[in-house]
Amino acid sequence: MSEKKAAGIIGLGAMGFQMARHMIAKGYEVHGLDVQEAANARGRDIGVRIVKSPADLADVADVIIVMVATDAQVEDVIIASGLLDKLRKGSAICVAASCSVDTARALDKLGAEKGVGILDTPVVLGQEAADNGTLTVFCGGDINAFEKAKPVMQCFGANVMHVGDAGMGQLTKTINNMLLWACISANYESLSFAKKMGADIPKMIAALQHSSGANWSLSRWGKSTGKWAEKDMDVALDLAQDAKAPVPLAALVDQLMKGMNQEKMKALLA
Repeated sequence: MSEKKAAGIIGLGAMGFQMARHMIAKGYEVHGLDVQEAANARGRDIGVRIVKSPADLADVADVIIVMVATDAQVEDVIIASGLLDKLRKGSAICVAASCSVDTARALDKLGAEKGVGILDTPVVLGQEAADNGTLTVFCGGDINAFEKAKPVMQCFGANVMHVGDAGMGQLTKTINNMLLWACISANYESLSFAKKMGADIPKMIAALQHSSGANWSLSRWGKSTGKWAEKDMDVALDLAQDAKAPVPLAALVDQLMKGMNQEKMKALLA
């Protein structure tokens, strides 16, 4: 281990790249990798020390951020790669990628058997917050692992919160997203109606910010891409089905969000 504080990151895409950049800016020696060589090249340009495999991170860091796309990829980089087997006891892995509650709980159990804390630490507020280092991070899992990893997550997170046992970070993000998508759908329907009635939409949005109808999505209308919605909504509905919890509004919002995109949102502002 270097005398300089070190951290690892797996996944240097749009979000992971910014996380790494903020960690470096806060004085961390960051080691990491991505499956895309172009992403590795971008990482090298800002000072990320690129390793050959996820397992190599065990030699240089004891707090590792995982920012990949799917549950299968999360399991591959943590388990199949040999990373979990190589990590020292007391290390912490932060799964910042969105994954299922079941996956988060299974990983927590496997980590505990090895003396490694595997936290589910999904992030919210989107790319702009990642760029600015102001993400909100919901953390589920062992409290000692959380305290160990918290300083690293605070490099890119303005609010880093422990919300309960393993899986609760992912569940909190899911609930947040269900509320967000409901707001986006309601905003779109209402603003579309207002535009047909001849309203100046930017002026109306500005006025509504001082009303009881104000919401975060409305305050930044047209900035959200909505790209994540379909995948994450499927996670929410599957979870609700497994829990036998009725979510009729979420089911309707799911259908509405499938036809939503940034272009449609921006068009209302023109």
